[in-house]
Amino acid sequence: MNLASYKEELEEELGSILRYWITVTIDPEEGGFYGRIDGNDKVAPGAPKGVVLNSRILWTFSAAFCHTREPVYLSVARRAYEYLLAHFLDKEYGGVYWSLDHKGTVLNDRKQIYGLAFCLYGLSEYHIATGEQGALEEAITLFRLIEQHSYDRERKGYYEAAARDWTPPEDWRLSEKDANVQKTMNTHLHILEAYANLYRAWPDALLQERIKGLLEVFTRYMIDGATGHLLLFFEGDWTVRSPMVSYGHDIEAAWLLQESAVIIGDKEWIEKAKQLALKMALAAAEGLDGDGGLWYEREGAHLVWEKHWWPQAEAMIGFFNAWQVSGDNSWLERSLASWAFVKNYIRDPAGGEWWWGVGADHLPMPGQDKAGFWKCPYHNGRACMEIIRRLGKCLAGFSEI
Repeated sequence: MNLASYKEELEEELGSILRYWITVTIDPEEGGFYGRIDGNDKVAPGAPKGVVLNSRILWTFSAAFCHTREPVYLSVARRAYEYLLAHFLDKEYGGVYWSLDHKGTVLNDRKQIYGLAFCLYGLSEYHIATGEQGALEEAITLFRLIEQHSYDRERKGYYEAAARDWTPPEDWRLSEKDANVQKTMNTHLHILEAYANLYRAWPDALLQERIKGLLEVFTRYMIDGATGHLLLFFEGDWTVRSPMVSYGHDIEAAWLLQESAVIIGDKEWIEKAKQLALKMALAAAEGLDGDGGLWYEREGAHLVWEKHWWPQAEAMIGFFNAWQVSGDNSWLERSLASWAFVKNYIRDPAGGEWWWGVGADHLPMPGQDKAGFWKCPYHNGRACMEIIRRLGKCLAGFSEI
């Protein structure tokens, strides 16, 4: 496949993904979006509505409007924005609730910093798309709340969670599968992503300082210098608590760290991040199968025999980025192979979205969502838009990333 064909196919795929979310996921009775659509495209009655789902829809459709200027995408972004303001914002203590019931009543009022970060990410993108000052103000407020209640001034980095009133929780976990620890790589990665996007709209000096601080945290504590893999779970003093390897996070961080350095325009960090991007892409490539798909994760010698949707999307970008950094065509081939794997096994040709994932037999994993608390249009929609943007520059003869 040549670059022009890659771009054309991803433009078509982006439209297909967004059409699915417009036609299938909007909740006309209770407002916002359905909390869950199963693998057969059926609405799950009474499913809770999570702030991550709503915020990722807000980001995706705001970014899609910036990318295409299609008015329908802006209308969906506005729906997500208005539902967020009306239902997820905690008007007493500040911040956003973790989840609501299907009618929009608070279900879980904890302050998960991961959730605040994605809300900030979506709000800043909506401001970029619309110029809506209120969205920027809400994003800045969330930044200040994260800094006030989550930032570790002594040891650096950010704590995972708080109770509604910002007191420390008993359970720090983002999900049941995570270790109950005070700091995680995953939350730090998405704080960095959110802060960098906010910086595009609001180039504040403290915000820039914190972005540099996050890049330092990754290089000092979170990237294994020997292997290039990310370390995932930590106590507050940065003691490592898990030997797990997440191939999807390796390749996602590989390009997101570099993008953050580019956004703040720090030449020293850009060069460091480019070298890290190649090292981490090489580490992630250990998880590639012969069919072009990326395995989910490994703990010690035990490989999880699943290929989830989001690592494939991140592999498309991360390997493409490694090609742009290095000029080594083998990275472009890996990006193309990731897309071929998606076309062959992850994308539902009848339903317009991607399966949650497939097992070693290439069959869709049973009982998983097409849309839900974690399954959103963010990873695959972003992969399409990011690579289309980069391909556009390549095809126009520009060399910068």
